[in-house]
Amino acid sequence: MLVINNFEEYKSYVGKELGFSDWHRIDQDQIDRFADATLDHQWIHVDQERASKEGPFKVTIAHGYLTLSLIPYLWKQIADVRNLKMEINYGIENLKFGQPVLVDSDVQLIAKLKSIINLKGITKVVIEAILTIKNETKPAYVGDVVFLYHFI
Repeated sequence: MLVINNFEEYKSYVGKELGFSDWHRIDQDQIDRFADATLDHQWIHVDQERASKEGPFKVTIAHGYLTLSLIPYLWKQIADVRNLKMEINYGIENLKFGQPVLVDSDVQLIAKLKSIINLKGITKVVIEAILTIKNETKPAYVGDVVFLYHFI
């Protein structure tokens, strides 16, 4: 895991890959719990029998927003940003979904530091986030995740 203690250390990684997370399996239970939390019970996500008969993938698929919601969890496996007063998930830019994540697939986040800027004491960081799917060549998505950090 990468340890970052301050702005200057972070800045030294511009243009470089920061690392990758462990593999995370998205199973039907996680999909169902996400559906309950978001009130999105579309059959392609939660109805295994119907998905097997009528769905284009013959299995259920994870919600796109479920895969996005994994970013903080997976990011914490890549980098430990220390000496902070505050950390804010500021946004996601230029996001493109490449392909759906089928139930029981393993996903992994790869992160690269695109840019960093000091905004009067607040550090704005843009991370290129790629969610790969095990044994697939095309990623689930690629997008720029924006974090704001207030270092001590």
